[in-house]
Amino acid sequence: MSRKKQQDEAKGTNQMLESDAKASCLDAVLASEEALVPSSGFLASVMERVEDETRMPEPIPFPWKRALPGFVLAAAAGGWGAVEFVRLGVPAIKAGVQAELAAPAVPLRAFRLLPFHGAALGSAPMEQAGWVAMALGVSLASWLLARLLVGRSHSV
Repeated sequence: MSRKKQQDEAKGTNQMLESDAKASCLDAVLASEEALVPSSGFLASVMERVEDETRMPEPIPFPWKRALPGFVLAAAAGGWGAVEFVRLGVPAIKAGVQAELAAPAVPLRAFRLLPFHGAALGSAPMEQAGWVAMALGVSLASWLLARLLVGRSHSV
C-alpha cells in the first residue's frame, strides 16, 4: 500500500512541476508581447458606423390607437364568456351533481357532470341559428373594419 501511495505522490509532484513549467512559459510569452494597438483604419471605421447610426431615422412606433379597439373587444369578449359560463355553467354543474347524488351509484355515471337532455334538443332550433347569424355578422363587420383601416393607411 505504501508503494501505491508513493506512486500517487510522485504523479502529483510531476503534475505540479508540469503546471509550473507551463505557467512560466505562458508568463514569458505574455511578458514578451508588444502592447496591442488597433490598426490605423479601425478608429475611423468605428466612428463612421456610429455616425451612420445617428443619421438613421427613428423606428416606426407601434400603432396603439389602431390596436386598442381590438384589445378592448377581446377583453370584452373574454369577460362576456366568463359571465356566461358562471351564469349557465355553474347551475348546470350543480344540477348534474345533485342528479348524480340522488341517483343510485353506478360506477361510470360518476364521471358525467351534466345530465343529457334529449328532449331539449328539439325545443328551440332557431335559437342556434340566431347565434350563427350573429357570429357571421360580427365576422363580416370586423373584416370590413380591417379593410377600411388598411385603405386609410395606404392612401396616406
